[in-house]
Amino acid sequence: MTPPALRDPAPGGRDERVVRRAAILVLAGCVVLAASTFLVREPLYRTVAGAVTASPLAPLVELTAEAGLLVLVATAAGVAVRSWLRARRSFWVLVAGGVGVVAAYLTSEVVKLLVAEQRPCHVIDVATVLPCPPVGDWSWPSNHATLAAAFAVACLLAAPRTTPYVAALAVVVAGSRVAAGVHYVHDVLSGLVLGATAVVLAVVLLRPVVRRLPRSLTQEPAAHRSY
Repeated sequence: MTPPALRDPAPGGRDERVVRRAAILVLAGCVVLAASTFLVREPLYRTVAGAVTASPLAPLVELTAEAGLLVLVATAAGVAVRSWLRARRSFWVLVAGGVGVVAAYLTSEVVKLLVAEQRPCHVIDVATVLPCPPVGDWSWPSNHATLAAAFAVACLLAAPRTTPYVAALAVVVAGSRVAAGVHYVHDVLSGLVLGATAVVLAVVLLRPVVRRLPRSLTQEPAAHRSY
């Protein structure tokens, strides 16, 4: 008989439904915000980027915009090591999420080429914290925001306790790209939606594959089993 600690949670439970509904509401909210901020993208960009460039926060924004994503990558690596040692099923959820991360990035690159939106720092005369990327390095959607959301969602699905930390960090990283002057607000909101959606879809679609993995790859290490 399978010990309770090793059983999969019952699908469609109340907690899962609550999380699913909350996620849908958050993503829908981001879509609405992205659409609405597109209409006022220029004044909003001038206000945010212009204010930050002249403020004492500029060095911190520059650091976050350039290196904040690396913190999420390191977090994902930490979750991977911990889950492999303590909860193998969570490890494979993270692996499935990693597939979503790659898919999100590739999708964002294709969309960038198709839309070919100029960076705001090329079309709006505002001093920026970061140098403006070269022409041809398109703006919509934000790759940084896409990857930030993708890594965050992969981590929170594999290790729910990380949710407050990774969610906040993803939002900060995305926002820093606007504050640094290299993206519009709708760029980063769209990136957040794309990254989160791609990872959730990957985890859902790959769930049957994960469930069919050999028991030797999914059972908890002996030191952490409950009997």
